[in-house]
Amino acid sequence: MFSLPLRGARLGPLEVWHAGEFADHLDRAREHIRPWVGAAFVTDDVDGARATLTRYAHRQADDGARLYGIWREGVLVGGVMFTSFDATVGSCEIGCWLEPSAEGHGLVMQACDVLLDWAFTSRGLHRAEWHCRADNDRSSAVAKRLGMTLEGVRREAWPYAGVRYDKQVWAVLASDWRSQRQSPVRP
Repeated sequence: MFSLPLRGARLGPLEVWHAGEFADHLDRAREHIRPWVGAAFVTDDVDGARATLTRYAHRQADDGARLYGIWREGVLVGGVMFTSFDATVGSCEIGCWLEPSAEGHGLVMQACDVLLDWAFTSRGLHRAEWHCRADNDRSSAVAKRLGMTLEGVRREAWPYAGVRYDKQVWAVLASDWRSQRQSPVRP
C-alpha cells in the first residue's frame, strides 16, 4: 500500500476494504457534504459505502475515475477524486470532500496538487476541470487557488432538495499548470 505525506495528514487510495472506515467517516460528514456532492456518493451504511468504493474500483480498473482518502492521525477525514478521467481525450474532472474537523488546514489544496501533477505530468492529460455549485464559496476558492479559470456557469444544472442551483465550471490546462509550477508566486 502506498501513501503520500501531506502537511499533517496522508493521502492514499480509498479502496473497497476501507468500507467500514468510509461509512464511519460519512456518518461524521454526511450532512455537511450532502449539498455539495452527488447523491450517490453520500451513502447511509456500510453496504452503501462498499457499493460506492466498488463502483470507483471498477472505474479505476477501466482507467477512469479514482478515489483517494485523506487521513489525519490515522482517521479518514475526507478525500479527493477524479470524478472523470479520460486519457484518450486527455481530460479529467477532480473533486473533493472533507468532514468539518478537517477544513481549514490546506489538505484539499495539497491533495489536489498531487492529483493534478500526476494527471498532467505522469499521464500527459491536457485539461482538468472542477465543477461546483455556484454558491459553494469554499470550493470555488480552491479551484482559483489551484490556478483554474472560471470558464462558465451552467444555469440551474445542480439539483438538490427540490431546488436547482447554478453550477460553475473551472478548468486548468497542462500548459498553464506547468507555467504556474515554474513561477515563484502561485495564485
